[in-house]
Amino acid sequence: MMELSIVVVSYNMKRELPRTLCTLSASMQRGIAADDYEVIVVDNGSTLPFCEAECRRWLPKLIIHHMENPTPSPVPAVNKGLQIARGRLIGVLIDGARMATPGMLATALLASRLHERPVIGTLAFHLGSEVQMESVRKGYNKAVEDALLGSIRWEEDGYRLFGASVFAGSSAKGWFVLPAETNALFLTAPHWRELGGYDAAFVTPGGGLANLDIWARVCADERSCVIMLVGEATFHQVHGGIATNSLEPPLDLFHKEYQLIRGQPFIVPDRQPKFLGATPRPAMHWIEASAAVAQQKSTT
Repeated sequence: MMELSIVVVSYNMKRELPRTLCTLSASMQRGIAADDYEVIVVDNGSTLPFCEAECRRWLPKLIIHHMENPTPSPVPAVNKGLQIARGRLIGVLIDGARMATPGMLATALLASRLHERPVIGTLAFHLGSEVQMESVRKGYNKAVEDALLGSIRWEEDGYRLFGASVFAGSSAKGWFVLPAETNALFLTAPHWRELGGYDAAFVTPGGGLANLDIWARVCADERSCVIMLVGEATFHQVHGGIATNSLEPPLDLFHKEYQLIRGQPFIVPDRQPKFLGATPRPAMHWIEASAAVAQQKSTT
């Protein structure tokens, strides 16, 4: 069996997806061989198709699946990717616009060997000087982001993305406090099968709180071991996403759908995770800030 599968969902990400796949390629990922993992892109009905040849430049064996009956929610696309995946461990990036750090895959594999039922997550960052819900109101756009990325030569060292980003809102308390969600969730294949993937009841555009829902559920499972990857993360590119880049995100609709499905308001999971990872120099500022927040929490 293959060691690892990565499922990446894409919708109208012609600009963003190649960068994401570049960061997941063997040329950028460290400590893992190309034959040890597969990457699966599930396109959810893009009206502006991405260039498959450009994507395969980074991942020659890339698996691409186009949804025959795409829906506004990416949940069916995620679950299709899970069906295709052959890995012992499977990671999901529900948002294909999220670039990854160079050690994410190897560290996730290492974490998966620490417990028979691992729940492995990373923190999320937004490219730019503010969370994108705010920065897009002030003129942050694809052109500004292209210039930002061009200035840091991230292709030479993916950890440089830490110097051009800020914590996403869901990860605002840093590495040492469990986030509201992860945008790179790794579970074993049997665990995914047991869950049935993401909950198909989440049908709102963008999936609503589907990503937060599955994170909360797997973190609440006391049979599991929650492991956060310190020093590894994903970085969100601006792409017009309904939740992160909209000037009027439909948060009320998302929360109403969640309450209808679960019978209660969403609650951020509260559990003490284990931590695994290194401290790459470009991430030190954020790790130190995280430690200060954790220390403050422990004394209140």
